[in-house]
Amino acid sequence: MTLTVRQFACLFDNYGFVIRDEASGLTACIDTPDADAVLAELAAAGWGLDFIFNTHWHPDHAGGNAKVKAATGASIVGPAEVTKIAPLDRRVAGGDIVDLGETRFAVIDAGGHTLGHIAYYSAADHVAFVGDTLFALGCGRLFEGTPAQMWASLQRLAALPDDTRVYCAHEYTAANARFALSVDDDPTLKARAEDIFAARRRGEATVPTSIGVEKATNPFLRAPRLAGKPGAPDFEAFATLRAAKDGFKG
Repeated sequence: MTLTVRQFACLFDNYGFVIRDEASGLTACIDTPDADAVLAELAAAGWGLDFIFNTHWHPDHAGGNAKVKAATGASIVGPAEVTKIAPLDRRVAGGDIVDLGETRFAVIDAGGHTLGHIAYYSAADHVAFVGDTLFALGCGRLFEGTPAQMWASLQRLAALPDDTRVYCAHEYTAANARFALSVDDDPTLKARAEDIFAARRRGEATVPTSIGVEKATNPFLRAPRLAGKPGAPDFEAFATLRAAKDGFKG
């Protein structure tokens, strides 16, 4: 399979993605953080748009749905929660399949940041679009879900093959790295953080990342070892780290 991914910065710290299944020519955008930016990227690529694939309902992910649909006629696919702010043409949830031509995406339950958050994973192309559930060296805040729900979602993503490219939706990596260094002195993390800080000074993106890299360095995937709660359930260790990150000022 051949899936082309075009990534672009928009809003304050969002990333948008437009993708094309090269076998069929069908295209999609992952979320609509900024309708004008999505349409500009499509124009730059010379692409139309067949689908909008939403990960969750937040306005910086689904707020541009109506304008993009009006401009392109794209069908909107996403979790039921998106109807809080925009209509859907197809509702999907974890366990469903979404096809973009010959590219097949498994829909993964990724709730926690919001209750119905989902991710899209193409095994053939080794790519996952994870919205605000997993970030490079971080994870999303728990605005709606519980630590147990978010921990389970992160474990589903961590179970993907290590070479899976992870397209997360925000450039939070430098801030995440500063927190990670405050709770973990692992040499691999330190080396990665130095590379991240240098990349950001050069104005370079730190997305995509990979499942293997995140398993090795992301504190939220390594919470049971880092939280200092031996014998406690893993999600409680995760909750301890998440609360520490929420209050972190570094």
